[in-house]
Amino acid sequence: MSDGAEAQPAPLRVLIVDDEPLARLRLRALVEANPAPRATVVGEAADVLQAMRLIQSMPCDLVLLDIVMPGGSGLKLADELRRLAEPRPVPMVVFVTAHAEHALRAFEVDAADYLTKPVRRERLQAALLRVAQRRAAEPAGAAVGPVLVVSDRGRVLRVPLAEVLYLKAELKYVTLCSSQGRWLLDEPLAELEQRLGEGFLRVHRNAVVALRAVRALARPTPADGDEGWQVQLANGESLAVSRRQLPAVREALAGARSG
Repeated sequence: MSDGAEAQPAPLRVLIVDDEPLARLRLRALVEANPAPRATVVGEAADVLQAMRLIQSMPCDLVLLDIVMPGGSGLKLADELRRLAEPRPVPMVVFVTAHAEHALRAFEVDAADYLTKPVRRERLQAALLRVAQRRAAEPAGAAVGPVLVVSDRGRVLRVPLAEVLYLKAELKYVTLCSSQGRWLLDEPLAELEQRLGEGFLRVHRNAVVALRAVRALARPTPADGDEGWQVQLANGESLAVSRRQLPAVREALAGARSG
């Protein structure tokens, strides 16, 4: 018989991933003692490979994920989860770690929250509430495009990779140029390049460009020599192509046109 009360939402299904058994035990106790939103632990994993197998074999709403573990990084697992092409929704991630220096990368993989050990009951509850609110607000199966998260002199920026045109190292900084603006970053170009993924090409020791932004590979004038080669970009700018990178640039552009 109905008394008019609203149906309660189903508990959040939580997977705990941590290589330390005591840490998993403590998290399980905190999760299952949380008054609201309700949550239940549906599985535990001690490493990244085991976690991925569980995620692919059972429904899961949230992964409480350590970062530094033997055999693989939690950051790498979180990035792989974002790229899963499955009909069911991808679980959200809350990092639980003793390493606070990874907070910036957590933004990049779209983590719902970032908890430092030892986890306090109040902080876990806030994280679970944030996950429940996001699940209620976002359309089922909504995809978040990959982003480049950068620290710009104290600010945290989320720049969609689809908007990035190029990155160029100059003196002590790297210029990030996108279709929406440009910023000076204090991170090394080599580290930024590792976070770009496919679709970007090193054209010079000081420059990486988005293949989709390249409109032409211009021939040098006789006076320029090989260093005169340039890629002309969609925004009207040109970047030098080094002799060392020229064969790779030609091959990549040829492949992009044929594809």
